[in-house]
Amino acid sequence: MGDESGIGPEIILKALCSNEIPKNIEFKLVGSEKNLHDTYEHLRSLGLESLANPKNLKIHDLEVSSTNNNSKSSYGDSSFQYLKKAIEIVKQYPDSALVTGPICKKSWSLAGHDFTGQTEVLAKSCGVKNVGMLFTAKSPITGWRFNTLLATTHIALCEVSKKLNTELIHSKLDLFKDFCNTYNDKPTLKVAGLNPHAGEEGILGHEEKDWLNDALITWSKKNRNIKLLGPLSPDSCWNSSVKAWSDKNAEKHDGILAMYHDQGLIPMKVIALNYSVNTTIGLPFIRTSPDHGTGFDIAGKGVAQSQSMIEAIKAAVEITNNSRLLYTH
Repeated sequence: MGDESGIGPEIILKALCSNEIPKNIEFKLVGSEKNLHDTYEHLRSLGLESLANPKNLKIHDLEVSSTNNNSKSSYGDSSFQYLKKAIEIVKQYPDSALVTGPICKKSWSLAGHDFTGQTEVLAKSCGVKNVGMLFTAKSPITGWRFNTLLATTHIALCEVSKKLNTELIHSKLDLFKDFCNTYNDKPTLKVAGLNPHAGEEGILGHEEKDWLNDALITWSKKNRNIKLLGPLSPDSCWNSSVKAWSDKNAEKHDGILAMYHDQGLIPMKVIALNYSVNTTIGLPFIRTSPDHGTGFDIAGKGVAQSQSMIEAIKAAVEITNNSRLLYTH
């Protein structure tokens, strides 16, 4: 359920009554049953009718006792325990997937959980080192799947160039190839440069010239069924994505590897808006999440949009049903 003081419970109840959700899927919610019932009654009092009734849902009720009076810390601890329990449950069922509600990283920190996000908890819990934070969206206009993978995730911008190296880029491209191969046997992947204009041959930054160009050439030689383009100028790398999202006749690509968080997330959220889904690849199961935060400022007002949660559920079902992807992990 994520952080229950945010919009998580609301978007879950809205999403689970949507006609877009497959009907042959069994859901189990992990979180506070009382919170879900209270949220349902509150939203009903606001006049909302399109809601799943918690009485008709399977809920793994997990009430986390608080040892302090800081509500932010308490909600942070609860959301962390919900995630740990959900991972434990998903591991028990071979064909299951995990969809997570949004959490507050500051609340986790206040509760003593030293992780920068849910992706990092998932990787540690599953004993996996090479995982990828992939953002995927299926265009409602063309049906094209828009994919952006991050080479680095939740780290400060000043640390990005220190973290990047040939081994990291190769490992992320390997994950990306496996994911995109589920849709296309010969995918086209693009790689954004780190620096403005991809370094302009060393004038605006040296990483591309020093090692990134060679890293991509080396990987391409080992993966000849992949058309790899880059490093490309980041300011124009996603232009083709805009066209492919809205024009059925536009030239398509299968994915873009971004060097850091905001480089990939800004174009993803601008182009795909509420259809973007955060997906963790490289795990023994599929995990998806809405591509937005806790929305504390609108929590309890009944105005939170649930499209991203709907898309997260749909993506989890679609990807899990594709055994070509699932069993490469």
